[in-house]
Amino acid sequence: MTVRRVLMVCMGNICRSPTAEAVLRHKLEATGLGSRVSVDSAGTHAEWHDGEAPDHRAQAHAARRGYDLSALRARRLVESDFEIFDLILAMDEDNLAELRDRCPTVVHHKLGRLTAHCRLRVADAVPDPYYGGAAGFEEVLDLVEDACDGLVQMLQRENS
Repeated sequence: MTVRRVLMVCMGNICRSPTAEAVLRHKLEATGLGSRVSVDSAGTHAEWHDGEAPDHRAQAHAARRGYDLSALRARRLVESDFEIFDLILAMDEDNLAELRDRCPTVVHHKLGRLTAHCRLRVADAVPDPYYGGAAGFEEVLDLVEDACDGLVQMLQRENS
């Protein structure tokens, strides 16, 4: 059995990418793929928040939809992530550009945007809710849930 490894990436690893990690993990468990797909998250600039729990607002909004972010801790993207993970998904174009700059050319095929997996919504990015209000965290969840549904469908096809 091949285990796929997915890494979600945003800037600080305290709002968007831990939300995406928790949502994808939840959806994988619900579809029976939890043991076949490993999920993690990191930040391109997480040194600002290294070791911190996700933003309390992100945790609260996620909890209302049944996702638990409380055990997650921010970490910085490291060079070995490009080797370890099979799929590295950025939340926006700025973080994708940072990934492209830091990633060895031979594994650029692993990089992408999470929103490329959306099925119902059209979006170029999962917007950063950090400096906004409650609506921003709800929008993040709407986009992440949609994209994770598409990602789970892709992973199911790979495992069938």
